[in-house]
Amino acid sequence: MTSPALQEVVALLGCPAAGNPAQYLFERMIAAAGLDWKFVTLDVQSERIAEAIQGVAAMGFRGCLLAGSLRAAALPNVASASPAATFAGAVGLVERQPTGITGHMTDGRGVVEALRSHIDPVGAHVLIIGAGAAARATALELSLAGAAEIIICDRTPERAASLVDALATLAAAPASAIPWEAAIAIPERVGIVVTAVPAGGPKPTVPLAGLRPDLVVADLALVSQPAPVVTAARNAGACVIDGLEIHCERTAIDFQTLTGLETDTEMLRDALDEFFSA
Repeated sequence: MTSPALQEVVALLGCPAAGNPAQYLFERMIAAAGLDWKFVTLDVQSERIAEAIQGVAAMGFRGCLLAGSLRAAALPNVASASPAATFAGAVGLVERQPTGITGHMTDGRGVVEALRSHIDPVGAHVLIIGAGAAARATALELSLAGAAEIIICDRTPERAASLVDALATLAAAPASAIPWEAAIAIPERVGIVVTAVPAGGPKPTVPLAGLRPDLVVADLALVSQPAPVVTAARNAGACVIDGLEIHCERTAIDFQTLTGLETDTEMLRDALDEFFSA
């Protein structure tokens, strides 16, 4: 509940924090909900995340969103972690609770909610490109949502194998890995492709072979211009879910976690488009 004397404070902790749309989106949601809350954006170095989380608790912040390298660094420093955060090995949201700071990882839930606007994941065969924290969270949520099969493809075979082994402990959707090739071939039985690899950096996204109109392709890259996989999937006639749509769903989940209130994802998409066009 909002204190009559003090504003609740939510923050983005980033490394770096510049260019992140979190404050822009949260301020829209706070205003729409009529909350007397404050959002701040702060730069925090990875090696100081433990101090930052202690500060969040000491200053009574309602919670914080985490970006970049802080997400993995935060996990050992929270009092408790959700199953998704533990499975992913990272924290995207910290929440102050009476028992201490709790870590959440909502990336996978954001992907599943975005997919449900286009396809029922129950019984679907899914190919996930990537095996980092976001990919792990996505694999977990899709497995729990009733996917028939999860196939993992990552540049590092050991990371892919680790995720397959972790999924096997769930006793839900069968999981396997396929090798990373010059062009990753999408198996014919696959109906959903999720790409969860960095949008930039020294290693470009590998092309996908076998894109077709009956596929749903979801890309987590939060970029203003369509990512290469999004463009290729659209050109092939596939149903495409871009990183902006997924980010809006995840942001709505984070807001509800902290406030207990639902928000309008269409409003968030408009705000995100404004942010990137400014």
